[in-house]
Amino acid sequence: MHSSSFLRLALILGLLSAIGPFAIDMYLPALPAIGSSLAADVGAVQWTLTAFFLSLGAGQLLYGPISDMVGRKPPLYFGMVLFALASVGCALATDVQTLVVLRFLQGLGAAAGMAIPRAVVRDLHTGNEAARIMSLLMLVFSVSPILAPLVGSGVIALSGWRGVFWAVALASVAGLALVYGALKETRPPAQRLESSLGSALRSYGVLLRDGHFLGLVGIASTALAGFFVYLAGSPFVMINHYGLTPTQYSLAFSVNAAAFFGAAQCTALLGRRFGLVNVVKGAASASGVVMCLLLAYYLAGGDQLWVLIGLYFVASGFMGLVIPTTSVLALEKHGAIAGTASALMGTLQMLGGALAMAIVSLFANGEPLPMVVGMASGALVGVLLTWATLGGYAQGPSAAEAR
Repeated sequence: MHSSSFLRLALILGLLSAIGPFAIDMYLPALPAIGSSLAADVGAVQWTLTAFFLSLGAGQLLYGPISDMVGRKPPLYFGMVLFALASVGCALATDVQTLVVLRFLQGLGAAAGMAIPRAVVRDLHTGNEAARIMSLLMLVFSVSPILAPLVGSGVIALSGWRGVFWAVALASVAGLALVYGALKETRPPAQRLESSLGSALRSYGVLLRDGHFLGLVGIASTALAGFFVYLAGSPFVMINHYGLTPTQYSLAFSVNAAAFFGAAQCTALLGRRFGLVNVVKGAASASGVVMCLLLAYYLAGGDQLWVLIGLYFVASGFMGLVIPTTSVLALEKHGAIAGTASALMGTLQMLGGALAMAIVSLFANGEPLPMVVGMASGALVGVLLTWATLGGYAQGPSAAEAR
């Protein structure tokens, strides 16, 4: 595939993948304002994030097998329509309980854009080529956490937090048009003949018995869990505790996101030089060390914002190497059921993140320490899973990578 084709596909898939996260990142600066507007405490407002991630994860279990059975595009149509309708409902919500329910439905729609693009990548590529396009996809995807908080701050300043949901509803309409006009079907009818509900259940059984697949998914899941804890806690910590304005918070958040997605662009290059497995082992271990330093600093009584931003910037860079690489390795042996495998991967990642946020929200008080404990815990579990899963591999486990 020529470079222009790589970039075009990455642009399309990245924008589709980013629509759901855009609905998260864009309204992060408004979380304190939502709490005030709806008379809800910190924990209740954080449940609007948790509910979104729960459905974002669970919904992928449906979209993946369905995309194997009917093709990649029809489930994307359904997901974008559901997302748009739920976004309008969120904009009109008058209490936090209703907002939580609508955020759940919104996440269910967004799940299509999370599961199916990874399956499309696997339909077309494996090995370092897949890592290359996955990293390009993440570069486009990076528009969300880098720009969305800034855009959200502007929208909030002009129209309040409800304006954010009107904006993402429009974004989903644009995504629907993109699927219709620019995305080609990569799962032709001939490849769907053996796909059915029964085969999907059997495929999930195969995947759940594959310890290597589950280990790779677990590595990415724990890295994302720490990031989701940061997503939920950082608005309250940085705005309420450290006194940043919503715009300043957006800039601080964007710095960490830039490190994550900037590093992700090096995955294919490093994979060719060292092997994808060695990239995961080195990056996951380094991220764990950095997060231990951050935790030790706060346990010792430190409370400087620049330390939080600086150390998490470094850790985010290492996580940017881990997540796309583990996704490629996990899907590589399951090309025939790529949609189902991608769905299970996304589900476990999102549910892990939602569980981490729910646990940390029980201890959330607007101070940095509970958030940092949750972030560091995810990184350390990830290190243990990395060496338990990949410790025996000197090179890559895949034939494609070996070639």
